This record gives sequence, structure tokens and C-alpha cells, in this order.
Amino acid sequence: MGFFGFVLSILLVTIVLPVWIVFHYVTKWRTQRGLSAQDERLLAELWDTANRLETRIHTLERVLDAEAPGWRAKV
Repeated sequence: MGFFGFVLSILLVTIVLPVWIVFHYVTKWRTQRGLSAQDERLLAELWDTANRLETRIHTLERVLDAEAPGWRAKV
């Protein structure tokens, strides 16, 4: 039983455990591949904020074009 147990443990350590670890992390990766609900909400909020900031920049540029026509050349 000693030699058989030794061979069995070597096979377990060299073949079964690495394969199990690889499959474990592959399934973890697949489940986390998509965005969570919280991530989707955050992304939507960031998108909305970016759109509002872009609108503000365009408005500021229009005001500056009307108030100080040569401001772009100074920058």
C-alpha cells in the first residue's frame, strides 16, 4: 500500500490539482466577465456627467466667442 499510495499522491499533485485549479479560476473569470449592476449604474452616471460637462464646455465656448472673439488665439 505504501508504494501505491505514493504513486497515487504524486498523480494527484501533478495532474488532478493543477487541472482543478485551472478550471476553478476559469469559471471564476467567466462569472465575473460581465458588469455588475453597480458597475452599470456607475457607468451610466459617469456617461451622464460627461455629457453634462461637454454641454457646459460648449456653452462656455459660445459665451467666450461672443464676449471675447480672440480668446482662442490667446490659448
